[in-house]
Amino acid sequence: MPERHPDAPTDHRSAAAPAPRPELLPQARAFGPAPSGRGPRVLDEETVIEARPGTEGVARWLRSAVGAATGLPLAEAHDDDRAGSDDPAGSKVNGGANRIVLSISPRVERHLGPEGYVYSDGDSDGDGGSDGAALRIEGGSAAGVFWGAQTFRQLLGPEAFRRAPLDTAARERTVPRAVIEDAPRFAWRGMMLDVARHFLPKDGVLRYLDLLAAHKLNVLHLHLTDDQGWRIEIDRYPELTATGAWRERTKLGHRASPLWDERPHGGYYTKDDLREIVAYAAARHITVVPEIDVPGHSQAAIAAYPELGNADVIDTTSLKVWDTWGVNPNVLAPTDTTLRFYEHVLEEVLAVFPAPFVHIGGDECPKDQWKASATAQARIAELGLAGEDELQSWFIRHFDRWLADRGRRLIGWDEILEGEDPREPGAGRGGPSSPGLTPGAAVSSWRGYAGGIAAARAGHDVVMCPEQQVYLDHRQHASPDEPVPIGFVRTLEDVYRFEPVPPELTEEQATHVLGTQANVWTEVMDSQARVDYQVFPRLAAFAEVAWSRLPPPADRDHQDFLRRMTVHYTRLDALGVAYRPPGGPHPWQKRPGVLGRPIDGAPPNV
Repeated sequence: MPERHPDAPTDHRSAAAPAPRPELLPQARAFGPAPSGRGPRVLDEETVIEARPGTEGVARWLRSAVGAATGLPLAEAHDDDRAGSDDPAGSKVNGGANRIVLSISPRVERHLGPEGYVYSDGDSDGDGGSDGAALRIEGGSAAGVFWGAQTFRQLLGPEAFRRAPLDTAARERTVPRAVIEDAPRFAWRGMMLDVARHFLPKDGVLRYLDLLAAHKLNVLHLHLTDDQGWRIEIDRYPELTATGAWRERTKLGHRASPLWDERPHGGYYTKDDLREIVAYAAARHITVVPEIDVPGHSQAAIAAYPELGNADVIDTTSLKVWDTWGVNPNVLAPTDTTLRFYEHVLEEVLAVFPAPFVHIGGDECPKDQWKASATAQARIAELGLAGEDELQSWFIRHFDRWLADRGRRLIGWDEILEGEDPREPGAGRGGPSSPGLTPGAAVSSWRGYAGGIAAARAGHDVVMCPEQQVYLDHRQHASPDEPVPIGFVRTLEDVYRFEPVPPELTEEQATHVLGTQANVWTEVMDSQARVDYQVFPRLAAFAEVAWSRLPPPADRDHQDFLRRMTVHYTRLDALGVAYRPPGGPHPWQKRPGVLGRPIDGAPPNV
């Protein structure tokens, strides 16, 4: 394997390569033909997988996904397949060319990082011996091997993305021989899926995990609670799902629309559902980050437990799960009762989700009820806070410290910075009783780049997800044919030219950019097909931004990306994705008469 630092420039075109570069997406860091110069590799019923220690899960995935699509058994290599092996663990295997060898390599980890991989279909193995010209996928970790396996799937062709072979009589498949070095730019490559506004049943979430994996994305941020629904079972508080998971009707389109869907809408995930989702994700090297939104976006919880709201200002017992969109005035009361309630909720959340991060929301919290509440004003006076804005910061910092004490890290929308003193990063403005965010707290920068810049300069990690660039609920074209058009026009090219690291950051500050994610808010997405339409193909462009080390936005080769997308559309077809066609929506994808908010330059605020 060539020794190359991850950041070193690479020539993506081998001078000796007559064969065309494969249409990979995301594009690989370095590609060349196999040294042997031979034709395509033939895979058949005798092809076996040799899974060296730590890669057994990748082998299982290859059999279940690629094996099912091709009809090849891809059986486990046994001792008689390992001709010349001098190690029971198979660290040195000689002979047996009709093999796919999966291995974790310290050398790959040193030079490409834990998620890097080297795909090689040649004559020499990375440990210096001969492997009989087996196909090898070496990773810096099991995750790296898995991403290499995703590349292998793309090289097999679009049929490898189906669930059963198209030609059941075929006994052979071919894959081009190549040597590929690859590694991601960012450690956090995510998508936020809002299942609170419109519930997506468990099978739909599992399907999206497969779609993320196919694009080498590794974080699913699940937005589980909001004004319009509570989607996670909490044993201690059963009314959260008995009452909070259902609304009587739903606004169709933008909140100004006169139309309503009069059917009740709802649903929730049991703890076992969520454990299954987490395990399914882990097998695909995806981390699931749960979001429990506080102190705003909480009407569903207040409808279930009225004592959580500002009962000295409004009749909280009259509240129902909200049926429309926008910023809701009904927020949590800043009481000890509320704090204990959500601590109990989070105890159960932590037991289901092993992710190091827990998202706590913290955005769009109107202060009108707190201003009118004697209870809230007494809390402000007790803590010596300057006002309601600092009261919100106190609320967030409480759960920041609570999570830190349990070995987890809080992440929240960029409003969580609003109580921080910019002159003294990490210090709150409320005096000794109101310390700042812990060093481990991280920020999802959604209102543009400013929140992420401020967080990175203050020493906090950042996930860049500005609404102006990567909110996939925003319309994809200015045409009136776009279904329920809201927000900014953000085309496929716009997403492809998104740059997650602001140029205002120094090199040291930029290390706090953990990565980036695309956000999928579902107010106007009432079905899986509508989610598909808004997400794809733009998620493919986003995936390349998150994975590949691209030039500056103005210098990116958008035409090359579109050329590769012509092949990628056939993969999406095989996966059954109801994406937006390049020429505009199919007739059945339009939603005539359902109003959006097609205003350029204005936030959607749906």
